[in-house]
Amino acid sequence: MKRIRIAPRPDWRETAEQFGFGFHTFDGEPYWDESAYYQFSLAQIENDLEDPTREIHEMCLDLVARVVDSEQWLEKLAIPAQYRDFVRRSWKERQPHLYGRMDLSYDGHGPAKLLETNYDTPTSLYEASIFQYLWLDQQIQRGQLPSESDQFNSLEEKLTDLFRGLFIETPFYFSSVKGSVEDRGTVEYLRDIAREAGLQTHLIDIEDIGLDTRGTFVDESNAPIRTLFKLYPWEHMFQEEFGAAIEKSGTLFIEPAWKSILSNKGALALLWELHEGHPNLLPTFFDADPTQPLANGWVRKPFFSREGANIDIRTDNGRRVYQNGPYGSGPSVLQKFHPLPCFEGHYTVIGSWMIGDQPAGIGIREDDSLITKDTSRFLPHIIR
Repeated sequence: MKRIRIAPRPDWRETAEQFGFGFHTFDGEPYWDESAYYQFSLAQIENDLEDPTREIHEMCLDLVARVVDSEQWLEKLAIPAQYRDFVRRSWKERQPHLYGRMDLSYDGHGPAKLLETNYDTPTSLYEASIFQYLWLDQQIQRGQLPSESDQFNSLEEKLTDLFRGLFIETPFYFSSVKGSVEDRGTVEYLRDIAREAGLQTHLIDIEDIGLDTRGTFVDESNAPIRTLFKLYPWEHMFQEEFGAAIEKSGTLFIEPAWKSILSNKGALALLWELHEGHPNLLPTFFDADPTQPLANGWVRKPFFSREGANIDIRTDNGRRVYQNGPYGSGPSVLQKFHPLPCFEGHYTVIGSWMIGDQPAGIGIREDDSLITKDTSRFLPHIIR
């Protein structure tokens, strides 16, 4: 695994705009960064990333099967009591799911370590899929990369196959919150693939979904929403006014409610409890008292933290790294500190993607801090 500098395409911003990548820059700083790329060997991809991703995913599905039948574990994961039967049924009925992303620490040597699972509302899909591949193709054509360069990236192909195999009521609604360009970009990309796969689709903002007098979720024209992909967290839906209507609404939600188990960092503690010593897992435990100071060599992670918010790190030598955010008041886990690899002063995390139940590619994020945040840069990769 190497970090290699390369001249960016002079027209990359115009290309991004042309291909609908509207969130390539945040606050004047590039989010998409092609001034360098990461190079892997095929063995590193297949043995150290793809195979462990498949194995961890299988462990995650086994965990869900155990959790839904355990009131004790549902309680530990802070799944509200009134939604536990709903979560349980979504698993027992094998309600369909699209995708998930594992965040891994890997430096090219030794086993990759699972930092967390993002199985409900993962973003960075568009850039990991089509735009990363477009960069590879154009840089090969322009002679900037060797012609034999490849990429671990079958995201769009596997998503297309998955959509073609769905047996759902259409139109298939795709939704995200107003005002989030990144979320909207992810949703529009998924919708485009669904349309290419032959599904009738409709785009709607979460805020524009209504509830009629029969308890049915409806669109702006009061048409019933029978199938809904929502880039919106289950833990929020469980706490909101319309939450009480979810179970009897007649809507099939994708991602399904059982994903609330795997989008919860408490699942990391249960995975360790079931598979203590597994080479791809880090020691992780439920935090008995989140008000207590961290010991050296540990990380505190709130159950529902996103984009690095409220992550608290105490390195092995006692240095504290903390990211402010809105998740500090809830339950948390303690995870053994495992530093991200550092390449030329850049801390690197690998997002390893599952499409359905198949590993499908990776995306790489960089930051100047040990905590990966929403402003962290995305860099492409090659296999050579």
